[in-house]
Amino acid sequence: MHLEQPLSEKEFDDLDNFLLSERCPEGTMTLDTLHGYLTAIAIGPQTIMPAEWLPRIWGEDGTAAPKWKNAKEEERIVNLVMRFMNEVLITFEVAPKEFEPLYVEHEVDGETLIDAEAWCWGFWEGMELRPGSWDEIWESEAGPLMRPLYLLGADEIEESELPEVEDPRKAHQLALDIEANLPGIHRFWLPRRKAAVDTVRHDTPKVGRNDDCPCGSGKKYKKCCGADQT
Repeated sequence: MHLEQPLSEKEFDDLDNFLLSERCPEGTMTLDTLHGYLTAIAIGPQTIMPAEWLPRIWGEDGTAAPKWKNAKEEERIVNLVMRFMNEVLITFEVAPKEFEPLYVEHEVDGETLIDAEAWCWGFWEGMELRPGSWDEIWESEAGPLMRPLYLLGADEIEESELPEVEDPRKAHQLALDIEANLPGIHRFWLPRRKAAVDTVRHDTPKVGRNDDCPCGSGKKYKKCCGADQT
C-alpha cells in the first residue's frame, strides 16, 4: 500500500472547516461522521471503490455536491479525504489495536464524556452501502461486538434499549466498547473480505495469468482475482 503522509493539523482543520461550511450541502457529513463512515468501508466485508462512496459524503443519496470555488479546490479536498481514508486503512493493516475512533467530547456535570453517536451514524452509513453483506457477522460468535455500534448508530432501536444510550455515562461506556471491539470486527472480515466486483465487458481484452490484476491491487492476476478460477 502506498504510504502517504498523515494529515497535518492544518489539513485536518481545513477539511473539518470545509465540511462545516455553507458551500457544502445540508446533508454533508461532519468530520467524526466521515471517520466512522470510512472505518466501516475500510474494515467491512467488501472492497468498495471511491467512485461509489465519495459522493455520499455530501448527502445520503449521492447526488448533491459542494459549491466548489474551482477545480483545484475540489482536487485538494478530495485528496484530503482520500488521505484520511488511507490513514484508517494503514492503521488497521499495521496496528489495528492502536486505531482510535474520532469521537467528540462533551461536558456532563463537570465530567468530560465521549459522545460517539455521530461517529456511529457514519459507520452505519458505511454498512448501508452493502447492508446484506454484513449479515454474516451478526449471525456469528462475533455478533456481540456489533451491538454497541447498533445501539448508537442504528436509525431505530427497541424502546427497552433506550436507557442504554440515553444515559451519557452509559453512552460513554458504549463508545469505549466500540473502540475495543473494532480490531475484532476487522479480524472477522479480514479472511472473508471480497474484492470490488466490476461489470465484465465481453469486448475487453482477456487478462493473462501473469498480467497485473485489473483490480489495481498490484498483484499478478493469478495471485489475486484470478485465484478463484483455479
